[in-house]
Amino acid sequence: MSGPATPRPPVPRRPRRHDPRRRDRLIDAALTVIAERGVAGTTHREIARVADVPLGSMTYHFSSLEEVLIEAFTRHADSVARIFDERLEAARDREAAIEAVITLVSDDLLGSRHDLVLTVELYVAAARNPALRAVTQAWMQRSRRALERHFDATTARELDALIEGLVLHSALSTDPMTPGQIRHAIHRYLR
Repeated sequence: MSGPATPRPPVPRRPRRHDPRRRDRLIDAALTVIAERGVAGTTHREIARVADVPLGSMTYHFSSLEEVLIEAFTRHADSVARIFDERLEAARDREAAIEAVITLVSDDLLGSRHDLVLTVELYVAAARNPALRAVTQAWMQRSRRALERHFDATTARELDALIEGLVLHSALSTDPMTPGQIRHAIHRYLR
């Protein structure tokens, strides 16, 4: 027969970590994972690992992986659109606006491999997922509004498509256009 059980001492609880930016860090981590592994390789577990948080944080802050992707791609689109807005707002006239567009394509949109990969991943994911198509649509509308500061609505829409085409062509080509060729294409279109 055994004697009375000795009570175990209570397990000390880890102090709760106050982390008011955790949701933002998870979104940033999602962007990192998407850029490194693509949308197909993006999982709750991988995002939590990159953010250095418990896996349960993902389901606490987001109802689904799709919600995380929407938030992450919205953040990416907003950051690129903000640059677009700033460049075109600073342009004093049409000629300055044309130069701003050339700089946007050559330096801003093609200047960061990380951002370029995120943009291409968004396009591919949006082709399959209508919820992400809403992100690309909002981004296109914002880009067009920025362009409409200097160009009529039809030209702004067409120029936006030209910009996207120049970026995709350069991103996916083994022989991308040079900055001089990009300049020539934009000037040629806007003549």
